[in-house]
Amino acid sequence: MRLTSTDIRCALFASALQQSDRPSDESVLAAISAAIDHLGLGGCFDWMAQEFGDHPETACERMRWIGQLELPSVG
Repeated sequence: MRLTSTDIRCALFASALQQSDRPSDESVLAAISAAIDHLGLGGCFDWMAQEFGDHPETACERMRWIGQLELPSVG
């Protein structure tokens, strides 16, 4: 399955990776893979939607950080 950039950002959002981790490309890939393995792609989207509903301020901050990352090609 080839993931879109939206899929990748969503999986990264749902992952345990934090900005303070100063992630390497390898840790970003591992976090994306772990989130999809654990939640499934649909679950990642569900998690992101729930976070935007429950904690919009922190969700927006997390998404801004993810938007600044150079995302790897996955798929």
